[in-house]
Amino acid sequence: MSAAHPIDFYFDFSCPYAYLASTRLEELVRSTGAELRLKPVLLGGIFRALEQPQNMSMTLNPAKAEHNRLDLLRWASWLEVELSPPLRHPNRTVEALRMLLATPREFALQVVTSFYRLYWVEGRDISDPAVLVNALEELGLPGGEIAENSTDEAVKAGLRQRTDEAVEAGVFGVPTFIVDGELFWGQDRMEMAAEASMGWTARQDLRANFSFNQSRNEAL
Repeated sequence: MSAAHPIDFYFDFSCPYAYLASTRLEELVRSTGAELRLKPVLLGGIFRALEQPQNMSMTLNPAKAEHNRLDLLRWASWLEVELSPPLRHPNRTVEALRMLLATPREFALQVVTSFYRLYWVEGRDISDPAVLVNALEELGLPGGEIAENSTDEAVKAGLRQRTDEAVEAGVFGVPTFIVDGELFWGQDRMEMAAEASMGWTARQDLRANFSFNQSRNEAL
């Protein structure tokens, strides 16, 4: 059996669905044997590049907004995941993302889990460096040193570069999984991403022949 394709996980701490996805990452790795590559990005930077509203939830009609709220609660209940109202939303996450990038790679997944809990379970201010440093130290990491390193220009540039590369790869929101060039958006696509890592793909006859034929609508 050939090795599984690596799975790239694009995320920002401000997205509740990316939080839900983060609670299943270890399960994803166990079930596929795939290499998981963490891809922290600035969701706001992606929205700016694509000229989308920074807070898309504010553009929804009331029925859609209420559906989205209930959908999140249903998924948290379905997955039996803790979920609490955040301190504010969306909250600034750039400091958290930079500290993650300044963390030794072998501890990165632990930090991802910890920072998501701060935002979506504990209702803490993830924009406050002191809150982040404390969380790092609770993991046994040198929080102060990581915080200092996170202000380095190379780390800042690295986050911008990762965000630009995500846009170039076709990422338009999070969570996004890219497997062997295939993009899967949303935590409810994790099973597809897992199967894709082991070789699954959409049917070739559909890929070759299916179209919405919208160009034929001009007479309507």
